[in-house]
Amino acid sequence: MISVTDPIQRSIDWTKKVLFQPFDLGTWCVMGFASFLAALGSGGGGNFRGRNPFKGGHAATMAPAEMFSTAREWVLAHLVLVAAAAVALFVIGILLAWISSRGQFVFLESVVTGKAAIAEPWRRHRRAGNSLFLFRLGLGVANLAVLALAGWAGWKLAGPGAFDGPVGLELFRALLGAFAILLPAGLVLFLIGLVLRDFVVPVMYIRGCGAAEGYGLLWREVIRGNGGSFVLFYFLRLVLALAAGIVVLLGSCLTCCVAALPYVSSVVFLPIAFFFRSYPLHFMGQCGEAWRLLPDRP
Repeated sequence: MISVTDPIQRSIDWTKKVLFQPFDLGTWCVMGFASFLAALGSGGGGNFRGRNPFKGGHAATMAPAEMFSTAREWVLAHLVLVAAAAVALFVIGILLAWISSRGQFVFLESVVTGKAAIAEPWRRHRRAGNSLFLFRLGLGVANLAVLALAGWAGWKLAGPGAFDGPVGLELFRALLGAFAILLPAGLVLFLIGLVLRDFVVPVMYIRGCGAAEGYGLLWREVIRGNGGSFVLFYFLRLVLALAAGIVVLLGSCLTCCVAALPYVSSVVFLPIAFFFRSYPLHFMGQCGEAWRLLPDRP
């Protein structure tokens, strides 16, 4: 069984070597921008300050049917605005996914080579980035399909009249049925996305293949025979992610949220992003020389 703990120290050493020996602000800014590109669309958000459709309607005490009716009336009254916002969000989401798909290869190359560059690797990884984008688009469609299926199942299980009064057994049964679909299917899709970012992208980088072929290579040549180690890897990665989240939260609070600003956060917290990109590479590198992208010792 390959180790899940040894790559942690190797990743820390590699992060220190590239980012701190010596420290160069220009390198941090360029690599931070690559990290920013790679993470576009993966989090964050904003506030839409519009008229509350439930204002004055005492939403907490409204029956579900009344809430749905109120929401429906509001949508119909602002149909053009809702449609325009939906189209704009869709286009922006597609654009961010396309940019981040190419950006993942740019940041990966920065971590592998220890060199800060944007334009040249951006052009060179066009084909791989487009393949990754199309695969991620398919994952997005699958997520929407699961949501639609869960919603349909919940509606059917609720039965007629379930939304006419207070929350009762029918609504509880509907929610239970919806979650019975959402939880397993959502977990599978979530894990597919995690493996895609952590391991399939490096496989595509090494072999110059597409995303679908990358999954096949990863399964046949890396995961098979090491399944237990991969399970432990993701348990440990979760613990590390929680610790990193606390560090980011504290850093953001201590800087009055300046460190949480877009791009600024990618520069300030670059060592964290660099480590989490290095860790899967060192872990996968134990599976054979063909999969080793980083040196065992810096």
